[in-house]
Amino acid sequence: MRKESRQFLEKYLNNVSPTGFEHSGQQIWLEYLRPYIDESFVDTYGTAVGVINPGKDYKVVLEAHADEISWFVNYISDDGYIYVIRNGGSDFQIAPSMRCNIHCENGNIVKGIFGWPAIHVRGDKNPETKQENIFIDIGASSKADVEALGVHVGSVAVFEADVFWLNEKYIVGRALDNRMGGFMIAEVARHLKEQNISLPFTLYVVNSVQEEIGLRGAEMISRRLQPDIAIVTDVTHDTCSPLYNKKIQGDCKSGKGAVVTYGPAVQNNLLQWIIGIAKDNEINIQRNAVSRSTGTDTDSFAYSGMGVASALISLPLKYMHTTVEMVHEEDVESCVQLMLKSVSVLQSGQTFYYL
Repeated sequence: MRKESRQFLEKYLNNVSPTGFEHSGQQIWLEYLRPYIDESFVDTYGTAVGVINPGKDYKVVLEAHADEISWFVNYISDDGYIYVIRNGGSDFQIAPSMRCNIHCENGNIVKGIFGWPAIHVRGDKNPETKQENIFIDIGASSKADVEALGVHVGSVAVFEADVFWLNEKYIVGRALDNRMGGFMIAEVARHLKEQNISLPFTLYVVNSVQEEIGLRGAEMISRRLQPDIAIVTDVTHDTCSPLYNKKIQGDCKSGKGAVVTYGPAVQNNLLQWIIGIAKDNEINIQRNAVSRSTGTDTDSFAYSGMGVASALISLPLKYMHTTVEMVHEEDVESCVQLMLKSVSVLQSGQTFYYL
């Protein structure tokens, strides 16, 4: 990975962009993207869009989502302990002993920890790790102390975990789901510009908000753009790490390439065309199947309006929705190249009709 790309990636991953509060991450993303696009805009709820070759009738979308899981402050006890509810798919089971940052309306960040009683004092009254039992301690002794620091119901708490590299092959941190997608589509735009690739259609490079609470940002932007084609990128599970059942969850492994998905929301002819692009360019791919929805923004684009031919290119990831999400650098490049080669040869007006 080139130096400038790595610097952007680390800055982007270390930034905090919870669902509903993605603005700071979107600013970082757009700042990096601007040299490689013709124009940009941000919609009402914060989805950021870079536009290449605007004004054409045929419209193509490359899409990722920008938001990360977090917690909302929901209750502050009289003795100064803070109780939270999920904002997205946050995992209460990993919370005890985690450090966190609470983001307040005045711009201040208050540090806290998710406390938990010691193993040798719990005895027969071992508390369940469930949402109503986890709590944040910010070193306050009363509700008034908490509020004096600017923390209130509705403040957002995010686990503290900066990005690092493991064995010089793996990128590790929180929010790789799906800030890696935002990084990858930005890299596609960079390659298009630096390789002087001229597109016969308008390409929208879309970083959507609010995926983690129901694909809402993609739902809104798909209606606005009304594209002909949507290629969505997200993460999927590395099922070769421990505790997965491959018979149920499929067989995908980090380091073996991008993952293409079969499922009702994926337009079959577009999928086969992308697989052909991978073969022609010797790009390693893996395959995954879903029984109903993909659980990604692909669903919002596919079923938008009169239907949008949509496909999903996924990045294998270990330990989803933890502070140590982990992806292989070679898989990142595989996804970038597959998207790049696909949009580079796509023709204006190209159709992928079912029959």
